[in-house]
Amino acid sequence: MHSYLVTVVAALAAAATAVVVVEVVHRLIKRWGRRSVLLTELAEHAHRAAQVAATVLAVQFAIRFSTGYAVGTAGRQVILHLLVLTVIAATAWLVASLLVVFEDTALARFRVDVPDNRQARRVRTQVVMLRRVTIVVIVILTVGVMLMTFPAVRGIGAGVLTSAGVVGIVAALAAQSLLGNLFAGLQLAFSDAVRLDDVVVVEGEWGRIEELTLTYVVVQIWDDRRLILPTSYFINTPFQNWTRTEAAVLGTAEFEVDWSVPVQAMREELRRLVEGTELWDGRVCVLQVTDATGGMIKIRALVSAGSAGALWDLRCLVREHLVAWVRDHRPTAMPRLRAEVGDGTGTLPWQWVRPARAPRRHAEVPDDARLFGGSDDGEARSEAFVGPEEPAQARH
Repeated sequence: MHSYLVTVVAALAAAATAVVVVEVVHRLIKRWGRRSVLLTELAEHAHRAAQVAATVLAVQFAIRFSTGYAVGTAGRQVILHLLVLTVIAATAWLVASLLVVFEDTALARFRVDVPDNRQARRVRTQVVMLRRVTIVVIVILTVGVMLMTFPAVRGIGAGVLTSAGVVGIVAALAAQSLLGNLFAGLQLAFSDAVRLDDVVVVEGEWGRIEELTLTYVVVQIWDDRRLILPTSYFINTPFQNWTRTEAAVLGTAEFEVDWSVPVQAMREELRRLVEGTELWDGRVCVLQVTDATGGMIKIRALVSAGSAGALWDLRCLVREHLVAWVRDHRPTAMPRLRAEVGDGTGTLPWQWVRPARAPRRHAEVPDDARLFGGSDDGEARSEAFVGPEEPAQARH
């Protein structure tokens, strides 16, 4: 009885000592790490795991060295075996916590709350995917090490390795869809095709990448619905990525109006509108006639914004304002159908109105009437859309 009491006291003393030591180290790290992101993350995330691992390890050593009187007994072997399994699990938890600390420290260097956050989103996507992979690997290795502590498992290890090839083939055939999604997730993480917070158009829905895992991708749609897609979808199916290279994007607002609309006056009104709103990023403001068939002309207003959300609001604002401008200031330019009744010669006074003056033939085209020219941004766009064999003078 005295020997068992000594063992219990030794285990409690070892546990208390481990807790005190870890707590002292924790407080020192917190004090020294006020200006260090690494030490702050270490004190925040690894404290509990280190405390458990140190305590279990200390108790295991205390019981092992204080139970010499019970060497060879079944009770001692069961207790020590359970403690070994606990030490393995606690160590795995500590290793995973340390990996999370280093990953969070790396992520802290890349901010995503800035306008130009493409590089930060790419790094964050890769780190998140690596975190999931490393945790899965740690769990698998931990379970494997824990199983290898059982003599029966070690005895059948050779047979398992011999049949591993056959089992692997059968498992691959049975889970080829799952494995395909896993490899697709890794490919997405490192191919930079899609990243967290990217604005995409998938299945006719506009949203942003909210979550990216090894097997599925969560797209937060603009109306707060969630679209869940397998990662293989983004490998096998074309989709639009509006923030692939930068967050700034272009958008259009189209109008069908009568031929009598004053295009230049409408263009000037668009310029006045966008210059008075903070939604416009100052890059592109173009108004062009893109079609003139069916008794009406189609006018397209092309504007730019710093983000997809701002672009949506800007396009709606352009539509609302120009519709009101046509209605209030140019009502004759509203869409209408004409029916003309007269003789076939067309000589009646109301059938033909001679223009007051000849049109100007060599008028200079304003910058906001050209998409591929005029401004520096337009010239760069023109160069980007010239084909490899197309002469530069024929690109327009």
